[in-house]
Amino acid sequence: MLTGFRNFVLRGNLIDLAVAVIIGAAFGTVVTTFTAWLTAKLPESTQDIFENKENSFGAFMNAVISFLILAAVVYFFIVVPYIKAKEKFFPSPKPGTPEDIKLLTEIRDLLAERRD
Repeated sequence: MLTGFRNFVLRGNLIDLAVAVIIGAAFGTVVTTFTAWLTAKLPESTQDIFENKENSFGAFMNAVISFLILAAVVYFFIVVPYIKAKEKFFPSPKPGTPEDIKLLTEIRDLLAERRD
């Protein structure tokens, strides 16, 4: 029963989809704050540019920094362990010709010899 769950989590695209949703939502915040900053009225002074108001450059930079921190956390605490676990339980095939292709090649060669 636990093996089936492990196969579900590691073989499917469950982790990939979860990471995509997390990163997509965080990037949506970056785009929203950038759009709000870009379409806001021009600041009256240079100090207003960097104040952390809803439609300011500071809010946009805050969203960018938050996005980068979240992306780093997701990568180092979800993606890297997932890749290691996947390689441990489901190792990649060794480089070279797969066994079924070798067998088909042998069959082809034997059939070619019989025709001669």
